[in-house]
Amino acid sequence: MTRPKYLSMALAVAIMLLAGCGSDDGTTTRTFDFSAAEAEIDAFIAETAAVDGVGMVLVHRDDGMIYQQSFGNFTNDRISLLASSSKSATVGVLLRLADQGLLDMDAPIADQVASWEGFNPDVTVAQLLSNSSGLVGLFPNPGFGPYLCQYLSRGTLQECAERIFTTEDDDENDVAGLAAIPPDTQFRYGGGQWQVAGGVAEIVSGKSWAQLIEETYTEPCGLDVFEYANHFTDLALNEAGYPDGFDGDPMTLNATDNPNMEGGLFTTTADYGKFLLMQLRGGSCGDRQVLSEESVLRMRTDRIGPTYGANTGFGQGGYGLGWWIIGDQLAADPGAYGAFPWIDDSRNYAGFIVMEANSALGNQLFDRTSDLINEEIDRQY
Repeated sequence: MTRPKYLSMALAVAIMLLAGCGSDDGTTTRTFDFSAAEAEIDAFIAETAAVDGVGMVLVHRDDGMIYQQSFGNFTNDRISLLASSSKSATVGVLLRLADQGLLDMDAPIADQVASWEGFNPDVTVAQLLSNSSGLVGLFPNPGFGPYLCQYLSRGTLQECAERIFTTEDDDENDVAGLAAIPPDTQFRYGGGQWQVAGGVAEIVSGKSWAQLIEETYTEPCGLDVFEYANHFTDLALNEAGYPDGFDGDPMTLNATDNPNMEGGLFTTTADYGKFLLMQLRGGSCGDRQVLSEESVLRMRTDRIGPTYGANTGFGQGGYGLGWWIIGDQLAADPGAYGAFPWIDDSRNYAGFIVMEANSALGNQLFDRTSDLINEEIDRQY
């Protein structure tokens, strides 16, 4: 995974012309004109050898899905690997367990998982999911040996989580970044702490990660494809960044009991759009309350600044739980392969752009189209 260049931008991505855009029940009469942004996407594809297609979906709190479009060789039903755009979905599973009283986000994990007692006694789930646990992160060291199980499709999620959380090999090291430090003292993006969070979810619920995804999103929100793999050592990254060997068919991914929590999600634009709409609507999918409104708001509230005076260190502001926080109203969760989901609370809409390339190109397209899509949203609402 590459360093997240994510968030040097103003807002909003991509595009598409919509005539007779539809709410959930098809009653909205709004007619959107995203032609200027659409032309920008077409130009981007023509100029960029590494990108042959782009998918995009926009959802609004009141009107539901207001636009879905594909460009170039992309199709609306294309299934893509999302890399770090998985994080916000992972967080939702943990928060649902907290809503159910099965997990305390702010209590020490060692007090909730009996077999881990005595290890990292002060680390909480909230710290894991805000990249603040003190465990070794992707930055500065994505290849930290004791945590390498996070990239392997073999073994189980609980085994990997326990190995990372209980290892003593991260206690002392002379090389900067290769030792665990006290929690809530430094922002360390990504890494094994996310695998630990998934293991905790399985342990406290007594269910597999696949079952938890089914119960949290697939069934209540009516999703077709919203699943996790662990492709990092099963597929090869090419120079564009997206793994070789995956052409959109989930059957080509190795089955695993150790899905990657921070980067293993694969889905379609429409299904990710439904996930975003759930967030906009206070945690509900239709008449099903997936997450409490408090949990949804907590995800998109900066934690690292108020808790220990930190910022992300990437030229941006804060980080909540799975979401980068930009200013007062914008949250984003970009991925290393060019996916870019965002939520704009000031405009009550969210969007998701996906390409199969890299984060730099995803960010470029976001930058080139952000003002264009915001202008049309502002005109309509």
